[in-house]
Amino acid sequence: KGNQKSTKTPSTNSKLSGKRPKSSTSIVSNKASGKQKPGSGKHGKKVDSTSNVESAVGQVPPEDIFPLVLTGATQELFQCRADEDVTQENPFKILRKEEILQDMKTRAAVSDFHPVKQLVLNYPGEELLLVFDRDFSYGQSFYLAGTEEAKERILQAPRTTVQEPTDADVVEEESLLEMPVYKTPEPHPWVSLGSEVEIEEESVKDSKKRLRYRASRIRREFGAQVQFTDRNASASKDGYIECPPYQDKSFCIKQLERDTGTQAIPDLWDSSTQTQWKFPKNTWTQYVPREFTEEEKENCMYSENLRNFITSVALRFEIAVQQNEIMDVFFDDWKALGEEESTFGGKADTHLKEYQSFTDLHFSKQKSISYINWHPTINGVIAVAVTERLCFEDRINLSTKLLLSPSLILFWSFSDPINPQLLLECPDDIYCFEFCPSDPNIIVGGCINGQVVLWDISAYREWVQSSRTGGGGKQTPANHGFEEKQENETPIVRYCAVSAIENGHKAPITDVQWLPDSYEISRAGVPLENKDGVCVQIVTCAPDCSVLFWDIRPPRVAAHSMTDRKQKPEERPLDNPHGVPSTFKHLDLTWKPLIKVAFSKIETSGEYSPLKFSRRDGIHDNKMFEDKSLQNLEKNEGGVNYGMLRVPSAKHLKTLDDVSTQIFVGTEDGELIYTDWKMEKDNDSGKMISSKPSHRFVAHDGPVHTVKRSPFFNDIILSVGGWTFAIWKEGVMSGPILQSSCSKKRCTVGHWSLSRPGVFFIGKEDGNIEVWDLLEKTHEPSQTQNITTASITCIKPWIVSSKQHFLAVSDELGTLHILEIPWTLRRPSSNEKSSMSSYFEREVSHLEYFVKRREFRAKEKKDMEAAEQRKKMEPIIPEKSSEQIEEEVQKGYENYLELEKKILKEMGLLPEEEEKLPDV
Repeated sequence: KGNQKSTKTPSTNSKLSGKRPKSSTSIVSNKASGKQKPGSGKHGKKVDSTSNVESAVGQVPPEDIFPLVLTGATQELFQCRADEDVTQENPFKILRKEEILQDMKTRAAVSDFHPVKQLVLNYPGEELLLVFDRDFSYGQSFYLAGTEEAKERILQAPRTTVQEPTDADVVEEESLLEMPVYKTPEPHPWVSLGSEVEIEEESVKDSKKRLRYRASRIRREFGAQVQFTDRNASASKDGYIECPPYQDKSFCIKQLERDTGTQAIPDLWDSSTQTQWKFPKNTWTQYVPREFTEEEKENCMYSENLRNFITSVALRFEIAVQQNEIMDVFFDDWKALGEEESTFGGKADTHLKEYQSFTDLHFSKQKSISYINWHPTINGVIAVAVTERLCFEDRINLSTKLLLSPSLILFWSFSDPINPQLLLECPDDIYCFEFCPSDPNIIVGGCINGQVVLWDISAYREWVQSSRTGGGGKQTPANHGFEEKQENETPIVRYCAVSAIENGHKAPITDVQWLPDSYEISRAGVPLENKDGVCVQIVTCAPDCSVLFWDIRPPRVAAHSMTDRKQKPEERPLDNPHGVPSTFKHLDLTWKPLIKVAFSKIETSGEYSPLKFSRRDGIHDNKMFEDKSLQNLEKNEGGVNYGMLRVPSAKHLKTLDDVSTQIFVGTEDGELIYTDWKMEKDNDSGKMISSKPSHRFVAHDGPVHTVKRSPFFNDIILSVGGWTFAIWKEGVMSGPILQSSCSKKRCTVGHWSLSRPGVFFIGKEDGNIEVWDLLEKTHEPSQTQNITTASITCIKPWIVSSKQHFLAVSDELGTLHILEIPWTLRRPSSNEKSSMSSYFEREVSHLEYFVKRREFRAKEKKDMEAAEQRKKMEPIIPEKSSEQIEEEVQKGYENYLELEKKILKEMGLLPEEEEKLPDV
């Protein structure tokens, strides 16, 4: 509102130099207040056309008046919006000189006050007068007073009043605005303009008589089985038909339309012809260009046909020329350039690239890597657990020798691929371990003998962190005693607590996880609020048919005894020759599980043997130390004092109903079960027992090695086992939404991508890595790459930065391979997450349809079997003889005749028979 369209003339542009234009013209549009008819005044009165021209052109402004054109943005900035801030009744606006100068300084030549820059600079006062010119008296919608005299003259000028319209003017205006009376159009005969000839030419008609064919077969061959045999085509006369190419001289296509390009200059061609002697035809060559004479050119240029043609095609020609110049102004050229760079080079750019590898001839010689984990806060540091490659019998026979070489967890740094930076001593081989989300210096692991182990590496954090610099000047370990040791000696950290063998698992621990710091569970498995705000409980599972929950805080009874011991100053502390931290001294060899969850089989007796499990509130790898967990790490940078924590009473804690207690568990027999870890009270004994699983699925033909939730969808689970893998959706209990076919080699491990929702990695026993991209293919991997010659044992991706993603792959030969993920596998598309969500929903609907069809077919088969069974049980009816059949037909015919006679009598079409007289 208030933006008046105007056209600047060269005289208006001359105001850039600060001079006043002599004249200015503008095209004034009709006011928005109402349309006026030509030749009528403000109230409909007729006025002279000469006055209209003068008002449209505008008066010549005085020397001290300067017309201006202000855009909508400038009007908003200076609060002088037309018909809102300034009106015809109050057209004045006082502008401060410094604001105008600031606007010209900010927007430079784009400013609407730039043409009067010199005027504003030379103006003696601090406030200028801007006048809204609604009637365009000086050719523009605004004008500026150039002097103080002009300002006073304009402000003190008498105002004219608007004359009210009379009754005669209103009557005249109403008569002009009367609506015309609608008349029904009269029909007229159709007049041909020659279009039927064009329609006739464009229509397709049959030029030849259609052929008719008839195929017949002998009746006795109907339904006969067809047998195909081999024969020599050249043995019989009609064995094959040769169709040599040839030109048909009778074939002709009439060209009705042609698109061609033309130039304004003659084209010269050098050509020759040679008739190919298949049939006689005329050919020619034009060797002299034809040109119009001057007279012909003049007649053609001024002809009426050419003018009509140009008039008819001018609009289409302009549109075609504009379309050639149109381009997408919102197209992101930088993004497209990056995509082109990513695809340059072809297939090799999509492969995983070897970045670094780690192996040790002393600690990992003839050993296998069982588990790997990236350090959550120190980039470039990764921990690996090495185990002996021995079967059960060999492990028993060599048990004495194994005691002399303790099992270790090695910390590798990218700065030194030869020597490990830190060694964690273990009581036995470790199959799994995890960093604490609240304090990464606390590590928990599961042993092959069923014990749970805790380490505290707080004293070695700076040592590990400084080692990634490659031994630079900042390498100052936390313990100054290391300076006296040899330069290449690696510190060994002894475990600070281990559970008792009789209280732990009776089989190797295959999975261990920390419960999040948002809740803890009671002895009945009920989620309670966690007032400490740190992770204090652990979940472990083993093939001994149980899942155990552990609490790392000292129990309340032990807490009182420890307090009493602290109050006795005369008691001497125990010797600690190994330098083991006393963080979890209260748990060493006395640690017992909080609760035990067993998985009884649903239909038969016995229990399931779990290998891997997944919780709904599990902490994903790429989200582990982000958001709230990252804040806790910063808050607890100095470490968490677990020795001061105590187990609170469950009576004083609030129960959390929004925490899910359902878990997916992969078993040793290839089954996937869905159960609840809450304990139920037995009606007979009154004890708390584990509830039976609610669902059981058989999707794998071997032990399940991986049960991982997607980092982007908390209800999507990837399971890997045997020769197959499957994708599940929590809440859909009819089966997996995607299941792979059996591969040639066994699948050993799998993991989701941390940056792309539709990508995951599958490790094989032959050392290959399969990269699956569900947006590209769902029936086969998008690529397969060989990493090693041995079986792959573990896969762990990690995000270093937005431009560098790593994939850690370990094998049975004790080698750790660090692969760099290419750009195409780490950068998601703009709508990849929504596309994957839609894909999962479609697969769920397909699965529901499949289940319904299977139930329908099973019911249909059951009904058919029941019908056949009933048919067999029915008594056999003997066949009727021909005499009986003929008698039934005759009886039916007589009944029909009687019915016909009865109907005819009722309708009066059959006369009644006279009664017979009695015989005399």
